[in-house]
Amino acid sequence: MEHGSIEREFTVQAAPEVVFDVLSSPEHIARWWGADAVLDPTPGAVGELAWNDRAHVTPLTVVEADPPRTFSFRWAYDDESPSPTNSFLVTFTLRPTEGGTVVRLVETGFRERGWADAVAQAHHDDHVQGWDQHLATLRGYVTRLATAR
Repeated sequence: MEHGSIEREFTVQAAPEVVFDVLSSPEHIARWWGADAVLDPTPGAVGELAWNDRAHVTPLTVVEADPPRTFSFRWAYDDESPSPTNSFLVTFTLRPTEGGTVVRLVETGFRERGWADAVAQAHHDDHVQGWDQHLATLRGYVTRLATAR
């Protein structure tokens, strides 16, 4: 079974600048991802995502921030700084389209963790379910935000 990456693509009726802000700003991340974020959208910046009153805290490092085109970060389950061997790489690519933005998400790093196939597959399946849920929330949130502006 394939568990090397997760890829999703969808269109929202909002400008790329709005979408980039929603993807990279802590106040917006809390609304669509449900995580308290400490994050500066600058390449090399370190931060964290925290859920459930900090019961689960995930370190992250911003890899690329090219407004309003690309936002990517590495996030790790462990308390260590994210690296290519202990983390997942999430990349959002934004492309303007008539009346909105095409959003492409790619998450990689499942194989790079060195996990047994069954473990990698379980984590991959968990992330697929999570991204499907959170991206649906993101689409609705961005649409409401763009309509209110």
